[in-house]
This record gives sequence, C-alpha cells and structure tokens, in this order.
Amino acid sequence: MNRILPALTVVAIILAFWTLAVIPMNAHITADQAQRSGLEITPEEPAARQDISGLALALRNPQIIPLTYTQTRPRLPSPHQVAVELWETTVKKKVTSKRSLVYHGWVTLSATLLGFAIGTGLGILLAIGIVYNRTMDKSVMPWAITSQTIPILALAPMVIVMLGSIGIQGLLPKAIISAYLSFFPVVVGMVKGLRSPDAMQLDLLRTYSANKNQGFWKLRLPSSIPYLFASLKIGISASLVGAIVGELPTGARAGFGARMLVGDQYGQPLVTWAALFAAAITAAALVAILSLIERQTLRSMGMKTA
Repeated sequence: MNRILPALTVVAIILAFWTLAVIPMNAHITADQAQRSGLEITPEEPAARQDISGLALALRNPQIIPLTYTQTRPRLPSPHQVAVELWETTVKKKVTSKRSLVYHGWVTLSATLLGFAIGTGLGILLAIGIVYNRTMDKSVMPWAITSQTIPILALAPMVIVMLGSIGIQGLLPKAIISAYLSFFPVVVGMVKGLRSPDAMQLDLLRTYSANKNQGFWKLRLPSSIPYLFASLKIGISASLVGAIVGELPTGARAGFGARMLVGDQYGQPLVTWAALFAAAITAAALVAILSLIERQTLRSMGMKTA
C-alpha cells in the first residue's frame, strides 16, 4: 500500500483535472449544437461566443455543462468516453477485426520487441567495448550521445524511405527505429554498471590472479545487472514509442500509430485517445513484466529487492 497509494493519488488528481478541463474545452462546440437543438444560449450570436473563453461560456450557460461530456467528436474526450471506447475496441471486438486494438497492439508490439532485442544487444556490446577499450570510450560514446540529439520525427521518414528504396519494408524499418531509441539507455546503464565495482574489489581479483574474462563474468557483469534492468525498463518504453513513430510516415494500416492517424484524418478523437491509452497500458505492462523478471533475477543472485 505504501507504493500503490501515492500512485493512485497522482492518478486521481490527473483524472480530476482532466474531467474539469473537458468543460471549457468542449463548451463552444456544445453551445453551438445546443442552440441548434432549441436551447437558449447566451450570447446568442456564435461570433460573439468566440470572443469569450470556454470557461466563461460554460458558467454563463450551466445547462450545457453535462452536454460537454457526451460529445460525439469532442475537442477533449472525457475519461468515461475513452474508457468506453477502449472497452468497445478491445473486449467487444474480435481479435482479428481491423477495429480491434488488440490486433493493432500486436502489430506494434512485434516491431517493439524486435527493435528492443536489437537495441539491447547492440547497447550491451557497445558498453563492453567502451569499458574495455579506451579508443571506443573516446570515440563511440560521444557519437552515441550525439545520436540522441536528432529528432526521431525527422529521422524516421528518412529511415523508412531509404530502406524502402532497397526493398526493405514492413516490420524491419519500424524495428530499426525502435532499436535507435532503445539502445542508448542500455549503453549508458551498462557502462555505469560495468564500472560500478570499486578499486578494492578489482584489486582483490588481481590478487587471485584473475584475468579480464574472469573479472568480467565474476564481478563486472553481476554488478551491472541492476543497472541493466533499470535501463531495460526505459528502453522498452522508448522502443514502443519508436515503433509508433515508425508507423506514422508510412501510412500504415495497422498498429497504434495507424489508429492515431485514422482518428486525426477522419475527425474521430476518441479513436486517437483510445490508441494513446492502449499504447500507455502496453508500455506499463511491458515495464511490469521486466520488473518481475528483475526481482526474480536479483533474488536468485542473492541481492536484496525492494
């Protein structure tokens, strides 16, 4: 409860703020529709209503406040509308349906996991090279840091177009974008972890005539495991973002990114918001799975877990 209660408190505050924000965000469109339905709205002229804020309009016309939560195409959907849309597109739709978020989630998840595997493997190898090779430490690490300054929204279309020109399409381009975002946290975490043993521990190994390989497997690698899992939990979330971004410039027909595009192009904000929350739930589930694996791994190594 000591860990859950603070999180639930933050969620409750966010939901309360979101619920209240629905009123001013949807007030103008609700007032226009209510007036066409025969309700008296002050001021009567639509042009005059545009000159006042949504909150002021709602306060002057309290009868429209409940209607702001039931708009078909709201500027800001209410929490219960997003929840209903999630329920309709996950539980009530067949998994094979093109409107099912489970179907779209699997498309995005497959690219996420492949990119995460590539990024993790590359990050670990680079970290080992950086720790054991001074040249790589001075040359590769600065470039790895510099690579993260390039906006992914600018890089993703270039990657998609370049790979498409040589006939590589589908899952792999999205996985490469995911790997690009996920490898950096792993590199930084593993470098920190591999360098975490102090001088006394390293000197002790030398007194036992341990070589570099033995020092790596017996000391450096076990010491880096907590750092690795911390990096993996960041990397898996970044990898999911990369997979979604990779779907946007391709006009993909499946995936969370495709559902967001559909919602934006056809004026269906509920579709967009449901896809956003489905992506967030997927990321939280992936992080939770990694946390569970982390606890089991650290416990089997004799380390204390929170």
